[in-house]
Amino acid sequence: MTGIVVRVLKPGAIGIFIDLGFSAGGFVDVLLLPRDPARWPAEGTVTDFEIWWMDERPQIRLKPVESAYLLEDFDCWVAQQNSVATRKWLQRAGERHRDV
Repeated sequence: MTGIVVRVLKPGAIGIFIDLGFSAGGFVDVLLLPRDPARWPAEGTVTDFEIWWMDERPQIRLKPVESAYLLEDFDCWVAQQNSVATRKWLQRAGERHRDV
């Protein structure tokens, strides 16, 4: 889904807020962004995201699609995680791979 970066709080520390055009806002956690905050998308940047996690909170957790805005060693990082979000994302990624 396409969104616009609307707020970058404490670059390198928190993450970025995304307007997806829904009542619920989007958010990309610092853990999914490049380690160098200079590589983070700036406010006003329009780019694509995929859903990383959703729960009862009125916020959609997102993962950048464009590799320039994604953690450099994302594949290695995600393989080492043991969270519900990571397991679900890996499951969806595997399903997308089989459909190709």
